[in-house]
Amino acid sequence: MSGILNVGARALMANQAVLQTTGHNIANVNTPGYSRQTAVLQTADGQFTGGGYIGKGVDVLTVERSYSAFLTRQAALAGSISAGDTARADKLKQLEALFPGGNSGMGAAINDMLNAFSDVASTPTDLTARTVALTRVSEAAARMRSTSTSLDDLQRGVQQELDQKVNAINSLAKNIAAVNEKIARAKGNGQSPNDLLDQRDQLVRDLNRFIQTTSIPADDGSVGIFIGGSQALVLGSSASSLKIVADVFNDPLKSKLALTRNGQDIVLEEATLGGGEVAGLMRFQNSDLAEGRNLLGRLTLAISTSVNDQHKLGLDLDGNVGGNLFTPTTFGSSNIRAPSAPAVLNTGTANLSLSVADVTRFAASDYEINFTGAATGSITRQSDGVVTTFAAVPITIDGLTITISAGVAAAGDRFLIKPFSTSASNIRAEFSTPRALAVASPVAGKMGSTNTGSLQLASLVARSNPVAAAPVTLTFTGANSYTRSDVAGVFTYTSGQVIEGTVPATTPLSQWSLTLQGIPKNGDTFTVMPQPAAYRNLNAGNANAMMGLRDSAMFDGAALSDGYASLISQIGIRAQSANYAAEVSTAIAANLETDRTGMSGVNLDEEASKLIQYQQAYQASAKMIQIAQSIFDTLIQTMTR
Repeated sequence: MSGILNVGARALMANQAVLQTTGHNIANVNTPGYSRQTAVLQTADGQFTGGGYIGKGVDVLTVERSYSAFLTRQAALAGSISAGDTARADKLKQLEALFPGGNSGMGAAINDMLNAFSDVASTPTDLTARTVALTRVSEAAARMRSTSTSLDDLQRGVQQELDQKVNAINSLAKNIAAVNEKIARAKGNGQSPNDLLDQRDQLVRDLNRFIQTTSIPADDGSVGIFIGGSQALVLGSSASSLKIVADVFNDPLKSKLALTRNGQDIVLEEATLGGGEVAGLMRFQNSDLAEGRNLLGRLTLAISTSVNDQHKLGLDLDGNVGGNLFTPTTFGSSNIRAPSAPAVLNTGTANLSLSVADVTRFAASDYEINFTGAATGSITRQSDGVVTTFAAVPITIDGLTITISAGVAAAGDRFLIKPFSTSASNIRAEFSTPRALAVASPVAGKMGSTNTGSLQLASLVARSNPVAAAPVTLTFTGANSYTRSDVAGVFTYTSGQVIEGTVPATTPLSQWSLTLQGIPKNGDTFTVMPQPAAYRNLNAGNANAMMGLRDSAMFDGAALSDGYASLISQIGIRAQSANYAAEVSTAIAANLETDRTGMSGVNLDEEASKLIQYQQAYQASAKMIQIAQSIFDTLIQTMTR
């Protein structure tokens, strides 16, 4: 009788356990990270009798969770990559929005500025036309400066997000360490703490959204969490912390991630971070945003320098040499940076200076200089990693000249050159009056009055201001030769060739560039002279030269007027590529998460059918106990008679 009761009691408890497990599944159907649990039943060992083994019912062996370590790991990895790609793509959309096209774009403001000189060229003495041109200069400067301010705002926003997400990582790491400790304690009873394991897996998934991790299980049931390739973030019940630090040059526009362990900071290389929002944001800040700033800075520096240089080659209404239309860029400590502690510091005493050599050769990049000696070493263009060696200083690269202004460099010294980081933020229109707009050319040309050939003036532009006071006369000795009044010798002439005012290897007596067309006759002349005062206010040669800047090949071979379009294109390509990567990685992550939840998720229909099944089994077990009790009562009554 006791055997029947025992079998019934065992069955009742077992079916109660499976019912409770099913109810637990149903209750957690919407709990993030929950894995479906199943009570595993085992037949109890039978009791030996002379008539054979008699069954003793059923026991609950364990409660196991539906879990695939492989799918969980793959889903977390894919989710991390997706989070990083999405974070970068979202920020690139914001960056792209800072460079609009159309009439509201910077390109329109630049073209309007150069086109304004057309009206000045038509009526050089019209003060209204001059005022409009100066207004357009101011508007172009304001548009560039405003865009730079917007980039600064985006930079601050990214920095704040990085700080917030690093704080979230540190909080999650502490939570994982705490759950590790609970799991290690629970493992001592020989059973798997399923809910704690689910909780830890979800914490690890949440952590991977911020930074890609590698999990390595330990014998006590805890897991070690590693980032940056091999740096331990969590070991057992101990968690390290992360923080944002500056790079070796203390560049305020770039960030590094460092892990603090035992009071020491270990800087993690960006390339080792893998996926996660922190990695995506750092790639955006250190690469995409840096290129956007350099593209804007290159555009600003090239335009302001070329416009200023050209304006200085003109004369205003009072005969004065033109000044700067834009605030000239000056390079300082923010453009040239040496390593700062705790990095290895320079041992030499060299101070570098930076200047512009050729605005048409600019590359939108920062540069790192590594000295191997006092005047030898290499310079790395950071935008594409191209390394150029140098054996002497000054160094000329991509239209920039780098010199040692003081001190001596030592082997191992390093410098970061940021030529375009401040040009847009500091640009402004220089104060000027309409009369001070220098649109007249300081040089004029005159055909000989007795010329009989077909000689014509194609162009005459100044190379310096003022030009030499003495006129220079070209006297043709035939259709293909001429002499100069300032330099001895006979020179070859071809129609359309450029004749420079300065002859190589001679003392420069004048600075101008002349192009003549046609076939001269013997004795024909052409004279280059300073602009006569009587014709100065009627001349608009420099205004035409200002307009001509529009077609100057300046930005990777593109014309100045197309420079802004080229900038938009380069940022747009980055944004499009990042958006495509985000779409692909998001789709992969969604598929893997579907596979994981297919293995671990709760199906309410399935659980409902189990609920009915186990309910019937439970009722049958209870009925068995009821029958056993009835038999027992009958037996007692019989024995007491």
